Amino acid sequence: MVFKKFIKIIGFCTLAFSLTACGVGKSSNTPQGTNNGETITIEHAMGKTDIKGEPKRVVILTNEGTEALLELGIKPVGAVQSWTGKPWFKHLEKELEGVENVGLESQVNIEAILALKPDLIIGNKMRHEKIYEQLSQMAPTVYSNTLRGEWKNNFEFYAKVLNKEEEGKKIINNFDKRVSELSKLADDKLKTQISLVRFMPGKTRIYLGDTFAGNILKQIGFARPETQRSDEFTLEIGKERLKEADGDVIFYFTYETGDGQGTQREKEWLEEPMFKSLTAYKNNKVYRVDDAIWNTAGGVKAANLMLDDLDNLIKTYKF
Repeated sequence: MVFKKFIKIIGFCTLAFSLTACGVGKSSNTPQGTNNGETITIEHAMGKTDIKGEPKRVVILTNEGTEALLELGIKPVGAVQSWTGKPWFKHLEKELEGVENVGLESQVNIEAILALKPDLIIGNKMRHEKIYEQLSQMAPTVYSNTLRGEWKNNFEFYAKVLNKEEEGKKIINNFDKRVSELSKLADDKLKTQISLVRFMPGKTRIYLGDTFAGNILKQIGFARPETQRSDEFTLEIGKERLKEADGDVIFYFTYETGDGQGTQREKEWLEEPMFKSLTAYKNNKVYRVDDAIWNTAGGVKAANLMLDDLDNLIKTYKF
């Protein structure tokens, strides 16, 4: 009897060995290439999660995460809609054709995600901590930690989750190479003090060092006005503090969702006599740039498009 049981166990292990090694799951952090059915264990903002094989039905719950996946060659089955656009940012519309809209980054549609039958969900602790357990019951779920500051950290995390670390490193290296080339092109223009201003419905903000555009300007080596050299995020101002928005050059961007409120704020402030007294305005160095590219999208594609803008401005002597 004992012998027969032993034979049955051996037979079962032989049958199951390729998947479980007789009850012991294989965990690997292979950094590159196709997963080939292996299981990788990802440490993330909510703990540890095992991801088996190569996910085919990925749902992404942040705007910058959507850009990361597309840049890594992964088209998600579902993504949160862009902060502006119907439903996607203009620079992503073609690549996101056929992708299901699963709600806002700040309010995802749980039912829509479930209907997609995902095999991997990627979210963010800052946005989605309260629904982690719900999402984890649908599919392996991993979270990046924050959305503030340096976008590259999250990109590297997504590359690791998707078992595409080598591809991710090449993408970042190419970006850094572009930054280095742009820095050399700018040369003495790096001394130009660049001010970043954003108009929103009912708000006007100066964007400081720990922002998407601020970090890119810092990496290139551009100077910032003294009032904007803080490593904080933003500074909300009233018209009486407009002098703090001055610089050798002012780049401004407007958050407009379609109701006209952002655009109205922009028009009102640009016509303000105090704004017209700023050095940048008097020297014709005030430039409107795309809010999605310079701030809202916050991902790798937007970062490269921002470099395109700066390259063009430098080459056309607008600094």
